[in-house]
Amino acid sequence: MLSSAPAAEPGPEFGTATGAEPVVTVFESDRPVDMTMSMSGLRRGKGDPTFERDTSGRVWRTSRLPSGTVTYRLTQTTRHSIHCHAWGHGAVEFATRLPALLGSEDDPSGFEPEHHTLREAHRQFPHLRLGRTGLVMEALVPAVLEQRVHGVSAFASWRMLVTKFGERAPGPTPRPMFVPPVPEVWRRIPSWEYHRANVDPARSKTIVRCAQSASRLEEAVVMAPVDALKRLRAIPGVGIWTAAEVAQRAFGDADALSVGDYHLAAVVGWSLLGRPLDDDGMVEYLKPLAPHRYRAVRLLQVSGKAVKPKFGPRTPLVDHTWH
Repeated sequence: MLSSAPAAEPGPEFGTATGAEPVVTVFESDRPVDMTMSMSGLRRGKGDPTFERDTSGRVWRTSRLPSGTVTYRLTQTTRHSIHCHAWGHGAVEFATRLPALLGSEDDPSGFEPEHHTLREAHRQFPHLRLGRTGLVMEALVPAVLEQRVHGVSAFASWRMLVTKFGERAPGPTPRPMFVPPVPEVWRRIPSWEYHRANVDPARSKTIVRCAQSASRLEEAVVMAPVDALKRLRAIPGVGIWTAAEVAQRAFGDADALSVGDYHLAAVVGWSLLGRPLDDDGMVEYLKPLAPHRYRAVRLLQVSGKAVKPKFGPRTPLVDHTWH
């Protein structure tokens, strides 16, 4: 449920003002909601120029909606209440999207895991909600950047490209923040700029193809999950892993399992069976949990019950700027 509230003083010093007071809304939930838990999956590394958590624990994030750019600040006031201040031309539209972002449409009914670890995680975190942004390109570009490379490298590429080619975030922000570029800008970024951002040609070409089909890709938000994944995977370079990463964030798909992830199958195996699994083994083992397989993975992550022994050196970082 949404309600209006008086505007508060801006406070932070960075950002650009829009010349208007923030749009202020209050999300009231009939069941507990955890703002930090719901939003954490949208952050792309500690230096993400679109995401910040300030010293007061408030979450700041930027986005680009059909109506324009927006900066929003979320403040958890009670276990059932979250206050939102939004700045920018997209602020009014964002207010209507806030409940879905915080998981109001997420339905955990039918999720009754048999494994004691998952049962305990579900008992400890019954307020886990899988939110949806409703924005495909916003989730798709960073997912493509994260293909087949170390997360640290992908996050650095995202930070460099968004900071250079995005727009300064509207309203006050706790540090300089940016809004990701429009599809046309992603499409026109020169190949050498991707190169400087340590993005190899395969990934940069995939981003360009996605940008060229951005309108059709955004239509996937209102499709049935199976059809939406087919629409995403019709783009060369967007495979099952990338499509699942988008579905988790843009669609709030509780069953979107990131098959092909470098660590996930082993983590699921060690956490639930005490031994590693490969992708096929993970898919088979989690089959009884459909349509809540991603929910099970998130519960392992947020509960701290996801484990994987370390047997060797960390995956090396790959430098694509030399070729």
